Amino acid sequence: MAQFDVYRNANAATRASIPYLLDVQSDLLEPIATRVVVPLCKPEVLGGKLAERLNPLFEIEGRKAVMLTPELAGVSAKILGERICSLSSQRPAIIAALDLLFTGI
Repeated sequence: MAQFDVYRNANAATRASIPYLLDVQSDLLEPIATRVVVPLCKPEVLGGKLAERLNPLFEIEGRKAVMLTPELAGVSAKILGERICSLSSQRPAIIAALDLLFTGI
C-alpha cells in the first residue's frame, strides 16, 4: 500500500456511485492497520457542483472520478479492494484539496 494508490471500492452498497477509494495516508505509517482514504465518486453524484480545488477531477480506467475530500475516513486496510493505479502524479492537486479542507488555504 502506498500513498495516492487507488483501490476499487469493495462495498457493494456504495460501489455504483463511489467506484474507488484514494489512499492519502503517508507511507511512513504503513505498519498501522488502518488507512485514511478519500472516496472518488462519479461526477454526476455531485450534480455538477464541483468546488474545483476541493474536489479535483481525475481519470481512472477511462472514467472521470471526483475526489470527495470532505468525506475522508479511516478504514481497516483489510477492506480495501483491488489496487487499480496510483495518482502520485496528481499529488499537487490532492495535497491542495487536503490543505483547503484542513487549513482553509
